[in-house]
Amino acid sequence: MSEGTMQRRAQRDDQRDQRTKRAGGVSRLLVAAAALPVMLIVAGCSSDSGSGDDAQKAGAAASVDASVSAGPTVRAAAYQSLPEACAVLSKATLKDMVPKGTKGKEGTSSDTASRASCSWSSLDNNGVKGSQFRWLNVSLLRFESDAATSGDQQAQEYYAKQVQGAQAVAGAANTRTQALAGTGDQATTVRYDLKKKEGAFKQQTVVARVENVVVTVDYNGAGLAGEKTPSADTLTKAAEKAAKEAVAAVRSANGAAADGGSTTAPSPGTSTTPPSASPSASASTSASASPSVSPSTSASKKS
Repeated sequence: MSEGTMQRRAQRDDQRDQRTKRAGGVSRLLVAAAALPVMLIVAGCSSDSGSGDDAQKAGAAASVDASVSAGPTVRAAAYQSLPEACAVLSKATLKDMVPKGTKGKEGTSSDTASRASCSWSSLDNNGVKGSQFRWLNVSLLRFESDAATSGDQQAQEYYAKQVQGAQAVAGAANTRTQALAGTGDQATTVRYDLKKKEGAFKQQTVVARVENVVVTVDYNGAGLAGEKTPSADTLTKAAEKAAKEAVAAVRSANGAAADGGSTTAPSPGTSTTPPSASPSASASTSASASPSVSPSTSASKKS
C-alpha cells in the first residue's frame, strides 16, 4: 500500500471519529433537554402542594381561634330593678293580713335594686279573750347574669334553696308542700305548725320566681292568751295572694304586664350582652319586735 493511500485512510478514520463524537454530544443534549421540563413540573407540583397545605392549616387555625374567642353567649338578665318592697302589696291586702300594722318596716339593704325587704306585724288585742297576732315579711332578690351563668339560672338555684330551707325548719310539725300555679315562672307554698312559748303558730312560706327575681313571702299567725288559733287554710290563701301581688309588682317595675307580657316595646338595637357580674346577697329581713320572727330562711345569703 502506498503512503498516499495510507494517509487518505487515516483522514477518513479521523472524520468518522469526529462525527461519532458530535452525534453523542447532540444525543446527550436532547436527553437533558427532555428531562428538564419533567423536573420543572415535579418541582412546581411539590411547591403548589405545600402552599395549599399551609393555607388550609392557616384557615383552620383562624377558624378555631374565632370559635374560642366568641364563646357561648349567656342570656342577659330580664329584670334590671326591683319595686319598693313596702309598696308591693295593696292596702286592702295589708288590712286583711296585718290589720293592726299596715305600715311596713323596710329591711336594711345597700342596693335596693338587687335586694329589698319589708315586714309588718299586727297584734289585735281582744282583752280577756286574748289577742290575735300576725307577722308578714316580703323579700325580693334579683340576680345579674355573669360570664358563666344567667340571672335566671342563679334565681332558679336560689329558689330551690329557699323551698328546701322552709321545709327543714327545726321544730316544724305537719309540714305540707304544694306547687302554686299562676304566680311567676314557678312557685311553691310550704306550711307547717310551730310551737313557741307565746303560743301555737301557723307558718306559711311562699317562694316564687319570676325571670331572674325571687320573691319570698313569710306569713304566720297565732292566737295568744287563750285566743283561738287561726285557720292555716285562711292564712295560706292570704300568703299566696300576697305572693301574686309581689310578682306583679316586680313585673310592673320592669315595664312588663302583670301576666308577663311586655307593656313597652324594646328599643331597636338593644344589646343582649350580659351585664357585668354583680352577685347579690339575699334581702335582709327586719327582725320584728313582736313575739314571733319568721323562722324561714329567706334572709340566708346566696352561696
